Amino acid sequence: MADLESFRREVRDFLADNLPDELRVGNRPDLPEEPLRKWTAALAERGWFTPEWPVEYGGGGLDREQTAVLRGELRAVRAPVESPAGVRLLGATLLEFGTEEQKRQHLPGVARNAVRWCQGFSEPGSGSDLASLQCRADLDGDEYVINGSKIWTSGADEADWIFCLVRTDFDASKHRGISLILFEMDQPGIEVTPLELIDGTAHFCQVFFDDARARADQIVGPLHGGWTVAKRLLQHERTTDSATHGDIVGESKETIVELVKREVGMNNGVLADAVLRERLAAHEIDTRALDLTMQRAVEEVSAGHRGRDIGSVGKFRWADMMKAEHDLAMDAAGSGGLGWEGPGFEPAQLERTREWLFSRAHSIWGGTDEIQKNTIAKRVLGLPE
Repeated sequence: MADLESFRREVRDFLADNLPDELRVGNRPDLPEEPLRKWTAALAERGWFTPEWPVEYGGGGLDREQTAVLRGELRAVRAPVESPAGVRLLGATLLEFGTEEQKRQHLPGVARNAVRWCQGFSEPGSGSDLASLQCRADLDGDEYVINGSKIWTSGADEADWIFCLVRTDFDASKHRGISLILFEMDQPGIEVTPLELIDGTAHFCQVFFDDARARADQIVGPLHGGWTVAKRLLQHERTTDSATHGDIVGESKETIVELVKREVGMNNGVLADAVLRERLAAHEIDTRALDLTMQRAVEEVSAGHRGRDIGSVGKFRWADMMKAEHDLAMDAAGSGGLGWEGPGFEPAQLERTREWLFSRAHSIWGGTDEIQKNTIAKRVLGLPE
């Protein structure tokens, strides 16, 4: 206990020295870029960007109790904490399935937030039925030649590397001929096309592979055994997205009440509406319940428990609550939530409209609501197929 209190003082001293007041507002889209970059770099230098990872891979080497203290102190001061795909998805997967060479090559760059990764899973004809994917990898000497396409690839236009599901055995059943492979995005044979969404942004992309190259030693897990690796990666995604993504719950989520006060203001009378106050309170209660449930799920994953895919429960509930949160914010904004562009609206109001539109995607990406229900029925409740 004395050691934990000493560590707590160490964390508080670090925060006092490295976290400016302007960032002590939680994860928000309007944070200043340069202070946020410096803060993230300071976390990474200490190993606290990936606190539980081994030191030899760039992590903090903290045990679970120390990690809980660190996260508690970050939460207490509303410190923003990024959670890129390299950390949330690839890192956890490499630690479990990667070779020692793969870990030493890739994890330090992820831990420093210096290498950007994207996830190549969905295809134009293989979304919910992911195992039907057709993107192929053919062995050529000590390299694989990649041909096909991926879609809804978040951040592909800015990514340095991709972790990609490919078909390596076309004679096997659709679940048994898949491999997960890593390769660089900046090479001939890769074309990235951003896709404009309903909110006017183009965060998602379609990626085309035309004889792109990947080294054979970059396959993660067993050859043709990528479906097992992918299922584990998706479990990490659904658990960490719903537990620490920084939207509904997480290290320093801005509450819906705080959001309404900040964006709508205290003096326009909206918070005098008893019905709205009741909806806000109910949403906060639901948020806390999901937070506690997903904290337990994260502990189960950290302990190596694979018996239940409770991450699907969190993902399903989280997506529903995300949409409800944005609905609440729009209702509170009144006519101020109807702007798209042009005069008469504040920039924050226009951003709120776009965020509300984008929130419709939360019940699609990472596995649709329908897929989550099927997973919950089979793997959590044990219902017959």
